[in-house]
Amino acid sequence: MSGSLPARNLVLFNYDWDRIGFGRWASEFPQDSIGFDLFSFPSNANLAFFDMERMVERLAARAGRAGWRAVTSSHEQFGALAAALLAERMGWPGTPVDAVLACQHKLHAREILQQVAPEANTPFAPLAARYGDPAPDGLDYPLFVKPVKAAFSVLARRVDSRAELHALTRFGVGELWVIRHLVEPFERIARKRLPQAGTAHRMLIERPASGQQYNLDGYVFGGEVRELGVVESVMYPGTQSFMRFDYPCRIDPMARRQALDVARRFLAAVGYSHGMFNMEFFHDPVSGKLTVIEFNPRMAAQFSDLYLRVEGVDLHRVALELAHGRDPALLPRSAPVAGAASSFVYRLFDPAQRPPMPQPEQEREFGWRFPDALLFTFPKPRGSMARDYKWLGSYRYGIVHLGGRDPHDLQRRCEEASRLLGWPAPYAGCDSAVPDGREAPRPVPQFSMETT
Repeated sequence: MSGSLPARNLVLFNYDWDRIGFGRWASEFPQDSIGFDLFSFPSNANLAFFDMERMVERLAARAGRAGWRAVTSSHEQFGALAAALLAERMGWPGTPVDAVLACQHKLHAREILQQVAPEANTPFAPLAARYGDPAPDGLDYPLFVKPVKAAFSVLARRVDSRAELHALTRFGVGELWVIRHLVEPFERIARKRLPQAGTAHRMLIERPASGQQYNLDGYVFGGEVRELGVVESVMYPGTQSFMRFDYPCRIDPMARRQALDVARRFLAAVGYSHGMFNMEFFHDPVSGKLTVIEFNPRMAAQFSDLYLRVEGVDLHRVALELAHGRDPALLPRSAPVAGAASSFVYRLFDPAQRPPMPQPEQEREFGWRFPDALLFTFPKPRGSMARDYKWLGSYRYGIVHLGGRDPHDLQRRCEEASRLLGWPAPYAGCDSAVPDGREAPRPVPQFSMETT
């Protein structure tokens, strides 16, 4: 465009694997990143003043001067909705705002699913209590409880009694402040655009679902739902906490087709005509029942690197193509470099422990011996760790991405890399999956969760 800046791309809330993934394409897709990091101080202090509608208006006013012609984000809490709002405001390709709202309002999403795919739903109801109120009587336990609007498995938990439910929903003044500020930006927009869904400032109760957990990744282009793949979620034994994400996975082909069929029905019902999505679900191989956990109206950025290693498909490039209204199916694939890949999640379950963070010399040796790996560390002060234990049930202190020739080679490499870092290798059925060689928790059925 003569007399103006070259076209640039705006990436909202661009951190961790997004920074790496979108960074791979920075020369072809010049980028600006805007948005704060919810998990680091002082960046997360911006939460105190955050107003999504005001942010979108400011970005729209800057777009011409900055040369922005497209926007994208895989950030669940704020980014996906903000990107949809800005794309709508500017007339750029984007996921419809009302579809994002319908997916992220978990109670409303359950109601839509009940209409179009009841066989893939689980009994549910809003919790009849405000934040901090006593747990109501007369509920049939066990239950799975989660916020109507949240991300990163915050406060999503199985409870087996009224006492457990009461304990889970006791919040201090500081916790209530954080919860309200996380939900209110969504709430203000949902009140205007999705009033029939009701307030998001509440909890949802569900009947626990069992089976193996999976993630269906795909995108919608021209109203057509297209599958990218299925990632398998593996939990720490006896917990509801993710231990790793494996690709490719062992899902039954019939269950895979069933998942895609359910996704098509739901996405059509909420008007999801464009953009990437991630559907989390359980499949019980004995009964054959598929149960949807939730729909995420965005790319599952943590998995992008796995697809790139095994399939030669870069989910971040797919997101950029969609942001420009182009068909990702026309993209060439790169040569695969692994037969299997995983995102390994390192956690503590004992609040008295502190994780051993790798020293600079360890990180240098790690980079030398595993040049293909991605390493993320999440050191936190004790106060933040304590909140993680209450809200998430564990403290996630590290993530490593690796590939291997096959699952056996991948496990060998993971165990070697974990020893180098001083971390227990995240594989089930062995003591190394539990810090300090402590006895592993007794296995229990898996229950509805959200993605890390």
